[in-house]
Amino acid sequence: MSYAKLGGLSLHLAILSLSAIGGGVVLVAPDIHHYVAVQNHWLTSEEFSAMYALAQAAPGPNVLFVTLVGWLIAGLPGALATTLAVILPSSLFALGAAKLAQRRGVDAAKPASRWTQALRHTLAPMSAGMLAAAAWSFLSMSGAGLLAVGLALLAAAIVYGTKINPVYLIAAGALAGAAGIL
Repeated sequence: MSYAKLGGLSLHLAILSLSAIGGGVVLVAPDIHHYVAVQNHWLTSEEFSAMYALAQAAPGPNVLFVTLVGWLIAGLPGALATTLAVILPSSLFALGAAKLAQRRGVDAAKPASRWTQALRHTLAPMSAGMLAAAAWSFLSMSGAGLLAVGLALLAAAIVYGTKINPVYLIAAGALAGAAGIL
């Protein structure tokens, strides 16, 4: 991969990192997959999904799957460029916002202002929607059938409506996959 293509990928990821409300998981769907697998054919959908699954199994931030994607596409320079492209812009934005809040005398111990509360109430449904889009993207990539879609919806309802630890549902899904049910 040329440095110009790597620069294009890094710029694409940097822009996405600023719009990743809800965390790195939502960053994946559907844009990064589309950019690297569909548009540029640097990875197959299967390779992309495998890199994501491997990163989720490892300890650390969820967004580090882009490091593996970058590594697969362009080796060490790709891993470094993609990681920095995802981490730096949003981190610098958060630091700038914290510095601005500090200058304005915002105290984290005090009740949130009406503006802050409105922002939280606005971002929560956006985050949920982006997470749902990510789930749909992965189901589509994997060629999931009606049973898998139904089980995903059931798992989401269980997580939303109960206090059951999601790890148990992940384990159940892994067992169902290993048993060949899905």
